[in-house]
Amino acid sequence: MEKEKQPLFSTYEENNSYMKERLQVDKSFDLVNLDLEYAGRKMSMFFIDGFAKDDILHLLMKFLAKLEPSHLEPDALTKLLKRYLPYIELDQVDDLNQAADTILGGPTALLVEGVNKVIIIDARTYPVRSPGEPDLERVVRGSRDGYVETIVFNTALTRRRVRDRSLRMEYMQIGRRSLTDICICYIEDIADQSRVEDLKNKLKEIDTDGLPMAEKTVEEYISGRHWNPFPTVRYTERPDTAASHLYEGHVLIIIDGSPSVMITPTTYWHHLQHAEEYRQKPIIGAYLRLVRFIAVWASIFILPLYYLFSVNPELLPEGLEFIGPNELGAIPILLQFLIAEIGIDMLRMAAIHTPTSLATAIGLVAAILIGQVAIEVGLFSYEVILYLAVAAIGTYATPSYEMSLANRIVRLFLLLTTAAFGVIGYMVGTMLWILYTVRMKSFEIPYFWPVLPFSFRAFRDVFIRTPIPLKRQRPKVLHPQDPDR
Repeated sequence: MEKEKQPLFSTYEENNSYMKERLQVDKSFDLVNLDLEYAGRKMSMFFIDGFAKDDILHLLMKFLAKLEPSHLEPDALTKLLKRYLPYIELDQVDDLNQAADTILGGPTALLVEGVNKVIIIDARTYPVRSPGEPDLERVVRGSRDGYVETIVFNTALTRRRVRDRSLRMEYMQIGRRSLTDICICYIEDIADQSRVEDLKNKLKEIDTDGLPMAEKTVEEYISGRHWNPFPTVRYTERPDTAASHLYEGHVLIIIDGSPSVMITPTTYWHHLQHAEEYRQKPIIGAYLRLVRFIAVWASIFILPLYYLFSVNPELLPEGLEFIGPNELGAIPILLQFLIAEIGIDMLRMAAIHTPTSLATAIGLVAAILIGQVAIEVGLFSYEVILYLAVAAIGTYATPSYEMSLANRIVRLFLLLTTAAFGVIGYMVGTMLWILYTVRMKSFEIPYFWPVLPFSFRAFRDVFIRTPIPLKRQRPKVLHPQDPDR
């Protein structure tokens, strides 16, 4: 929805009065209006205390104080912009409503008597933390910087790694009230332009008051299928990971206020890759990836399979008769699994809200009270704790936090279908999961590619971690303009 434009009035007094009324200056202590007079002209500055750089504004005011009336003749606007306001980020607008919205984002607006434009001085600063290593994407070898909550810092961290003339950072605002800054980032010579335009159109169609949850709100608007547990975009807080996806032809969405950058489009296998695999020798990276795949699939299938063998021991082949509980415990195995699953989620949520100094105490409570004591009183059996621990380790070994949560939902679904229908439930549940993911698309890209539809070269790169010198082509599914690396 386009906002109504308000051109500047013929007199300075009307413009100044309108800006004060539009911003409701008297009702907020941090909205500052300075009525000034330099070079024989009335001037007015509007800015937000806390966003404005005091030293820059003070320096500009010192320059203005030295002006004589003749210095601003005959064209005051041009003289101010090109000579008497020595600052690199200056702009001009002819819409008072736009100027007011700009002030709320941090820049300073300068009204000058006799000038038919509002001068915008982008001398702002935001509270920001240092770009430390992301907690969810740690590596043994590699950079230790990560994205922060300020969009300008994040674009700079990205451009530092992609010094390409065709790297594009396109700016827009979303949210009628929040006016959240968003940047669409891609390499113009590589990315599929039709996909870039489609993404822009989806972002422009977002009609909401604001983005309180930043990237998650945007994802729900542009990805569709709101009840789908699987992530159709990938999040990263690592600039090197984002840069590697740019070189493949992906499009990034950087949102002010969030340290997570969205990567579009993505497949199921993108969520199972980690930067650590590329920080080691290829054979080591291939081994780490294989172990990660085993851990992820174990987190999905091992609990339902163990339950199936526990209630149907005749399905076990010769030599594996030891699988199954020696002691059933006080409650049915299915209920044990459900209680343990809920208990692990409760522990995870408690750990998130627990101060670091108390994290060890939470671990002791989990190990002693929930684990050992529950077994001794007969609530759980040893095997249930063992296989649940394997599933939990596989969940935490999943690089994508969103994918690990989706896999947990799949695990519970398979567990319930197996408990209800036995072997048929396990097989049908697994088949439904495969069919669901195969039919999914992420921005018109098959979610299960390169397995279905099959691509040998891409399949090899996904499962084996091909050495970088041998990866000479970009993923064909992205339709890159420049297919060769």
